[in-house]
Amino acid sequence: MEHVVDARQLLVFLIAAGIVVPLFQHLKLGVVLGFLIAGIAVGPGGFGHLVPLYPIFGYATIKDASVMQGLGDLGIMFLLFTIGLELSFAKLGSVGRLMVGAGGLQVALSTAAIYGVAAALGFQFDDSLVFGMALALSSTAIVTQSLVERQRLGAPVGRTALGVLILQDMMVVPIVIIVGILGQEGASVGASLIKGIALAAVVVVAVVVIGRTIIKPLMRLAGATGNRTLLIALALLIIVGTGAITSHAGLSGALGAFLAGLLLSETEYRHQLDVDIEPFRDLFLGLFFMTVGMTIDVVAVMGQLPLVLGALALLISIKLAAGYVACRLAWMPRSVSIETTFVLAGAGEFAFVVFTLAARDNVVAPDLTRLAATIAALSMVVTPFLGVIGARLAAYLDKRRNQSAHGVSADEGYADHVIIGGFGRFGATVANLLQAEGIPYVGLDLNAEHVEHAKAEGQTVFFGDATRPEILERLGGARARSFVATPDDAGVAEKMVAAVRQRWPDAVVHARARSLGHARALLDLGATDVVPEALEGSLQLAGLILADVGLPDDAIDQRLSVAREAARAQLREDFSDPATVRPRAIDD
Repeated sequence: MEHVVDARQLLVFLIAAGIVVPLFQHLKLGVVLGFLIAGIAVGPGGFGHLVPLYPIFGYATIKDASVMQGLGDLGIMFLLFTIGLELSFAKLGSVGRLMVGAGGLQVALSTAAIYGVAAALGFQFDDSLVFGMALALSSTAIVTQSLVERQRLGAPVGRTALGVLILQDMMVVPIVIIVGILGQEGASVGASLIKGIALAAVVVVAVVVIGRTIIKPLMRLAGATGNRTLLIALALLIIVGTGAITSHAGLSGALGAFLAGLLLSETEYRHQLDVDIEPFRDLFLGLFFMTVGMTIDVVAVMGQLPLVLGALALLISIKLAAGYVACRLAWMPRSVSIETTFVLAGAGEFAFVVFTLAARDNVVAPDLTRLAATIAALSMVVTPFLGVIGARLAAYLDKRRNQSAHGVSADEGYADHVIIGGFGRFGATVANLLQAEGIPYVGLDLNAEHVEHAKAEGQTVFFGDATRPEILERLGGARARSFVATPDDAGVAEKMVAAVRQRWPDAVVHARARSLGHARALLDLGATDVVPEALEGSLQLAGLILADVGLPDDAIDQRLSVAREAARAQLREDFSDPATVRPRAIDD
């Protein structure tokens, strides 16, 4: 009968995930938030409150989240395993400084700040210290998955956040030991902290040494059989086994899985394992996010709404301040510090473990641990939103910094020149040819790396938006010989052409087109001449083929010129045919 109950709960999970998660994906709110909201809905604190009034809700309620918690923990382990596969030990060295510097400072400052605020509010020493240690850590699963969804894990914010999270996982042992000591009389917290850190370091080194000795030969032995199922089974055994070792030693099981990923990243099976583990990871990780949502009691939160929201805002504010100071002290750029701070501003899953231990050992009163756990869970729910806010703030700061360093400040007296919008590979090639002929030009690009690289080579390029007429005017747009639209983004090229044509109706506008359809769109918007990339690429390939069959260079150049002019004539003819032209509108 127990298996039937478990099957029903699993069915509820699958149905809730199948409805809520696609909806949140459609709304572009992220899979993580979708699972969290689904967990709140089907948990005992959601639909569970409606069961006494409407028994039918019992079929849509998971009454005991702990039944699925073990499977959810596997999701965290699989996630950290795949991250380890992508990193490797060589790449891990690049986040070592971040782990020790930013990570250590973030944990220390957050713990101290939360402790200080709690003590100032009148809480006892034990309560304040437990709150500080539990809430200082962030959610490895939610943070990393949110970064993956927004394709930020490989960015500086991703590397910084990962370094901090690894350090936080290593702090699990000292925190567990300290909580246990607080329940005893006369024990030394300082000595136990040193003992815990030493134990964590020993366990990590032991896992790495033993893993390098055993794991690689095992994987090669399994690979020699050619049995893909055996490889998957062995990988699962390694993940769960290393996780069990670190968990038994008091560390996070996810840290063990991460180390397993690092060990297997040095083998030739890393890419295949990444693909094979992905379905397990996504399923179990969804279970974990839902179990977090199930810990939130909607009725209890509404009953103490001012207190809960106030405490939540206070927690996030404290962690934002402490995290930013930690990142800046670790010499991180301001924009990276802000985005990393927002990503890590929520609490983590380990807070539930700490509060459970504290309540069991009578270190903190049960009602306080329940309230603190609710606040921690809510902070995890808002973590994806905080990440988006941090990313936007960081992008704004980067734009302001680049505008200040490379931006156009005034009309610098340009005349009879060419304005190039978009200074990537295509725009830089155009500029080099103009420079070789002594024709003055000025470039614009919103990619700071393109601008800095071009300036380092002595080219006249500014950070700016080529679709804004006021910026083009500062570059002498009214006196320009012509405009060249070469952005990588097709929509940006169209907006630039439209902006130039609207401001200077008689201007000459050359444009790069990504396709023939895009070329027609640019001509429709007023481009004087358009060069489709597909056309030039095909002509270059044809030229190579003609050279291979023995035609002389002059003949090849003549034939390509004829073909190029014929293609352009056809493009203009298509454009002039009313049946093939449709009016287009460009959004402001």
